[in-house]
This record gives sequence, C-alpha cells and structure tokens, in this order.
Amino acid sequence: MASTGDAVSLGDADWRSRLRTAALAQIADFVSDRSASALGGSGWEVAGDILLRFVSEGKCLRSTFMYLGWLCGAGPNNAALSAAASPELLHAFALLQDDVMDQSPQRRGSPAVHVQQARCHQRRGLSGAAARFGESAAVLLGDICLVWAEQMLRESGVEDRRLRQVWPRYDAMRIELAVGQLCDLSNDIRNLPTLDAVLDVARRKSGNYTVRRPLEMGAAMADCDERTLEQLARYGDAVGEAFQLRDDMLGVFGTPAITGKPSGDDLRERKATSVVVAAYEMADPPTRR
Repeated sequence: MASTGDAVSLGDADWRSRLRTAALAQIADFVSDRSASALGGSGWEVAGDILLRFVSEGKCLRSTFMYLGWLCGAGPNNAALSAAASPELLHAFALLQDDVMDQSPQRRGSPAVHVQQARCHQRRGLSGAAARFGESAAVLLGDICLVWAEQMLRESGVEDRRLRQVWPRYDAMRIELAVGQLCDLSNDIRNLPTLDAVLDVARRKSGNYTVRRPLEMGAAMADCDERTLEQLARYGDAVGEAFQLRDDMLGVFGTPAITGKPSGDDLRERKATSVVVAAYEMADPPTRR
C-alpha cells in the first residue's frame, strides 16, 4: 500500500472536514487530468469545468462511510482515501441523471447541469430544442462520471487482492441504485403504493447506496471479517433508512438556501414519498379525498 503520509485519522479533531477536503482534492486532480485527455480537442473542454464545479460542492457522505469502513480494519492510508473518494463520481452520475428524470431546475444551490446546458445551447444559437439538448448533454456527462468512478477506484493504488473484495459490493450498489430509480419512476401518488413499498425503494435507491454499501466496500477492502461486515450492514441499513426519511422531509419542508434545491419538488412531481404515503395512511377517509 501507499505511504500513510498525511492521510486523515479519526484522532484529528476536525477529521470530518479534513476527510472531505482531502477527498475533494483527490477528485479534482482526477477529473482535471481525465478531462484534459478525454475532452481535449472535442469542442467540449468546458464540460470538464462543469463537472469539476459540480463534484467540488458535494458533502462526500459516501466517501466518508467508505473510509470509515476501511478504518474498521486498517489504519489511515492515502490509497484507501483515494479509493473512498471515487463513489463521489458515481454520485455525480446519479444526480445528473436524476435531475433530468425529475426535471429539477436546481442542484447544490445552482442551476442543474441540464439547465446550464440548455442555456448554453441558446447562447450559441444551435439548432433543435434547447431543453432536449441540455438533457442529452447532462445524461452523457453523467455517463462519463460513471466510467471515471470505476477508473478512479481501480487506479487508487489499493492492491488488486483488496479490490477484488470490493467489486462484488460495488456492482451490487450500482444495480441497487438503478433498480431503485426504476421503481421510483412508478411511485406516483395517483397509483399510491404502500409505505413498505416506498421504504423498499428508499433502501435500494438511497440507504444502501449512501451508507451500507460504502461501509461494506471500505471494510472489505481492509480485510474485515464476516462478522464485522454483517454488523456494518445492519448499522448501514438503519442509518441509510433514516437518511432517506430525513431527505423526504427536507424535500417538503426544507429551506432551499440550506438544502441547495427547491422545496416541494416531490409534491409538484406527485411523487409518493414516505411523507406523502405516511400522511395518507394516517388520514381519515374525508381527508384522503
């Protein structure tokens, strides 16, 4: 493994802030390098700047949980930190495409990438529909992030034997994310699902993807035993579900200046979130109408 160097330790008083800063620096270096080689001369060099700005504003929750999983079985290590940073590119992929599917105008306090690209289309006077152009560009930029996420993990400096223990969980996380998103598409209040069905989607789309799988990936990478992995899975299930329930609350009652996205989007989209379905199930018949 690479030298520990200045790798983040839980002994640091500000470890959470330091971990985020270190992860974002790793991502910025990777995206800058790959943008230059992949996008140079394509006429889309500006896309690298767009992606760099987008990923630099993330909270790095998945990176944090993956690195914490690593620390369950090993010490602070820069290669492990680089590996833990890679899920933020997967998250960028998910957000870019989620905003297109939900037609969200804003993300992280700024216009969503598909909105930015639609405006770019208008400024350049290109042919065709600006909105369609913006959506297509955002989907393709998300695809690039999906590929880069795996490349960053593979090239992190973590030994191959350790990464072999990560890939099955990484594959499961990506499939769960996609299947959860598919299920979410049909969660419409006009065809109201049960609360159990809504929570199942939340576990697939957000809970596993945000907490459980990153924890498992980090711990597997650190050679943790099966008992530790099982305990982390149970913990991740509980925290992941709480995370999604809180996110559903913020989607209705959150302050845009704090959350970075419009409040009430889920209601406008007529989405059957846990808040809506729980309210419906607890309401009396006249109120339900």
